Amino acid sequence: MQLSNQKIAGIILFVGSFGFILAMQVSEFIDGASYNVANNYISDLGTYCATNASCIELPSHNLFDISIFLLGLAIAFGSYFLYRAFRNRFFSGLLILSGIGAMGVGLFPENYAAEHELFSLVVFLFGGLAAIAAYKIERKPLNYFSPIIGMFSILMLVCFVAGYDLGIGVGGMERMVAYPVLLWGVGLGAHMIAWDEEIHSSLASAPPSW
Repeated sequence: MQLSNQKIAGIILFVGSFGFILAMQVSEFIDGASYNVANNYISDLGTYCATNASCIELPSHNLFDISIFLLGLAIAFGSYFLYRAFRNRFFSGLLILSGIGAMGVGLFPENYAAEHELFSLVVFLFGGLAAIAAYKIERKPLNYFSPIIGMFSILMLVCFVAGYDLGIGVGGMERMVAYPVLLWGVGLGAHMIAWDEEIHSSLASAPPSW
């Protein structure tokens, strides 16, 4: 059976998002007493000390860095197939930028401070914006939830950048930015997998939209 573009995108996004969430949890378990979810940044899981002798190298660094790079790769490929299905440049562009950000986080851990901060901002910001823009391609009721999820993630990002941790620590606050979009990615993937294939047969030849 030949799969439609949206189903291929759904499989890629579901596996990529679910796989990274699982890898991040395992990374936290591996690091045990060396890592505190409330007080450590998420990216502390990916730190290694090849370029910085004063840093603390955590056992999870390979698992975290590889898994977030693969997440970014999955987002990039998923956005390509979503573009083929829905022909929406704006949404697909936002999504692929968030994928590039995730790949950059994996390639440039915290040891590369400037690059890491830039790519982290890219993945968080464009991931939230993609969730907002997804309302144009989603069915009800997910198209109601997606903008709320995206706006919540961006609001938490603003608080995080401004230094407000709302009493849950920098790690907890960063997770308020990351988890909504990651879980939305799982939901979007499942949504696309379940989509009836014939609905978008006419969109494949339609001109791209913004």
